[in-house]
Amino acid sequence: MAPTTQRSRILIIDDNPAIHDDFRKILIPDAAPSPALREAAAALFERVPPPPMQPAYDIDCVLRGQDGVELVRQALDEGRPYALAYVDMRMPNGWNGLETTRRLWQMAPTLRVVLCTAYSDFSWHEIREELRHSDRFLILKKPFDNIEVEQLTLSLSVQARMEVEYFGLQGAP
Repeated sequence: MAPTTQRSRILIIDDNPAIHDDFRKILIPDAAPSPALREAAAALFERVPPPPMQPAYDIDCVLRGQDGVELVRQALDEGRPYALAYVDMRMPNGWNGLETTRRLWQMAPTLRVVLCTAYSDFSWHEIREELRHSDRFLILKKPFDNIEVEQLTLSLSVQARMEVEYFGLQGAP
């Protein structure tokens, strides 16, 4: 089966809009070099280097787990599932990260989830007991490193795309 050029869909569920902005800055950088930089590169190297390759993501952000679950449902109905969801652990305006993840997986059991936390009311052991050990679940400590986010997003979204292209998995049961 030939690979597609479809963009990976990424969902950010966090009660802090500044975190949404951080993810967008990391995952959708301004890759176009300035005209002055292009001129300097042409003068130094006698050619203009191509812009760096950047993965393409469609990013949706919501403030509550309930809204994230609704977006995942809509995405499945449209046949364009999310490759990955970053879920905040502590969201005082609704479900916590564990409840959100449980509900996401009820609907989309193959969805990869990265639980983001600076502080958790649960130990790692309790989290693993609640969600079970899975290759579709990772924890990312806040404040997160930009490179970690880039690498996780690329790796997990490529895995999700390969499952769809080669095995026909769509995130639905």
